[in-house]
Formats: sequence, C-alpha cells, structure tokens
Amino acid sequence: MKDIHIGIIGGTGGIGRWFADFFRKEGFTVSVAGRHTEVTPSGIAAQCQVVVVSVPIDVTVDVICEIGPQLKREQLLMDFTSLKEEPMAAMLGLSVAEVVGCHPLFGPDVISLAGENIVLCPGRGERWFNCLKDLLETRKARVVVTTPRVHDDMMAVVQGLTHINTIAFGLALKELNIDRETQDSFSTPVFRAKKKFMEKIFSDHHGLYVDMIMRNPNKYRIVEAYKQVVAEIERMIAAEDSAGLNQRIVDASTIRQHIP
Repeated sequence: MKDIHIGIIGGTGGIGRWFADFFRKEGFTVSVAGRHTEVTPSGIAAQCQVVVVSVPIDVTVDVICEIGPQLKREQLLMDFTSLKEEPMAAMLGLSVAEVVGCHPLFGPDVISLAGENIVLCPGRGERWFNCLKDLLETRKARVVVTTPRVHDDMMAVVQGLTHINTIAFGLALKELNIDRETQDSFSTPVFRAKKKFMEKIFSDHHGLYVDMIMRNPNKYRIVEAYKQVVAEIERMIAAEDSAGLNQRIVDASTIRQHIP
C-alpha cells in the first residue's frame, strides 16, 4: 500500500496539512493543491489514486463538482468536511470512484492519532474503506463507522450546540460592555478557559464555525432546545427558585449515575 499517491485538495492548511504530514510519515507519496500551489485540483484528480477534499464547508461541493467527473472507478474520493450528508451525496452522484466520508474529530494541534476520534461513513466500495480504517486503527485512532445522517445529527449537538453556546457567551459579554482589563482583573480559571475558547470562535476563522451551525440540517432542533432551557432558567431566576434550579441540574446530571 506504500506506493499509493495521495492528493489533498486544501492540504496547505489546517487538518489537510496535518494529514499531508501524517501520510508522508507513513511512507505515502503526497501532493497538495491550494490557492497558491502550482498543483491544481484537476491535477490531483489525474495523478492520485486517493483524492481528499479538505476545503471550507461552503466550497466543498463546488470542488467535488469540479473533480468528481474526472475520477475513475479504481480511485478513492473522500472528504474531511465536518458535515457529511451533502458532501457524500455530491461525491456519490458526481463520480464513479469509491467514496468514503471522513471527519477527524480533532484539530491540527494534536500530536498523533492515538486516542482521537475519527468518523468514517462508507459510501461506495470496500477496498479503500478497509485500507483506510485499518491504517487509522493501527495508529490507535478510535474509528466510528456510521451513516451521514447520524453523523450530522450528532454534530448538531457536539459542534452546533457548543458553538451556539460560545457565540451567545461572547455576544453577551459584548452587551455587558465590560472592558478587557476589568474582565482580566476579576477572572477565574473557568472564566478564562471559556473566554479563550470564545476568542477562538471569534477569530478570523469565525466563518468556519458559522457554517458548522448554519449548514447542519438539524440546527433548528438544537436551537429550540437551547431556547427552552434558557427560558426555563430565566423563569426560575425571576421566581428566585433556587431549589428548582438545583433540582433541575440534579435531574439532568449524568455524572451522578456513576457515583457509588
């Protein structure tokens, strides 16, 4: 398998670059195409047995539309997108290649795959899927095999709910109009941790997190649950119902189930 040529479209940054380095260390030949490389997406499609799409969510389908029809049956087309239903449908509909949806559930700051979760969605064919799964598991990744629909449903919770909460936290801080120096002077470790994550969301890459929310077909269910809970907390605060809020937390706690 070491003589395989892997091409990553979007492999010059983020998770694409991480996997370009990973595959090279595994002994594969790797080519990358980015906005400023001589290698083009079409060049990747023509040269590589494995073609990986690792671009922002909003242009993923556009890239698949460009390169999908160029691929042959013996090639593998896969993606690293954080949503799966739309890209998988595009890869299956616009190519005859084998198809695997892949979502690494970590960022480019991790050192190795050991202990990290990676979702695989089988699309078409078994040969490449089995090779990929074996490689990831050999490097101690925790591989979850599921459908695009289940994946996107879970990402609405794991990513969507997390980012909605973080954006609400940041916007509320803005509304409170407390200057940074005062915030820092009164901050606790928990506040600093929350603020650090919030600042990551509000960085130059905020569009990525917005797309994770907006493009997930299950977003309305998550937003409705969030609204209901905030409204419930508001009612308890208005009624000064400390006992009710305490009981609500106890009822919702999963940690208590594991305490002897």
